Amino acid sequence: MNIDEKEQLARTGDVSPDAIRDRIIAARKSISMQQKDVAAEVGLKGTTFNSQETRGAPSIKTMRYYYRQHRIDFNFIIHGDFAQLPQDVQERLFAALSK
Repeated sequence: MNIDEKEQLARTGDVSPDAIRDRIIAARKSISMQQKDVAAEVGLKGTTFNSQETRGAPSIKTMRYYYRQHRIDFNFIIHGDFAQLPQDVQERLFAALSK
């Protein structure tokens, strides 16, 4: 996959709730976890986490979890910028975005 394809898949630069929703769902799927499991790890109610994903509006606490535990940073979730992510993380994210 070339850089243009990756930017299109990640919707780089698109900060709309739809784009953020797609990226945060891909982040969760890339680590093979269900919503309820991520919610428990973050310390949120399942309904709260579901709402964050559905609205494309993750909390700082949620984004901090993805960064600290899975090396998926704020820049990717909010802006779709993937260049700074480790290669293995990129591979998992793009596999999840491709589905």
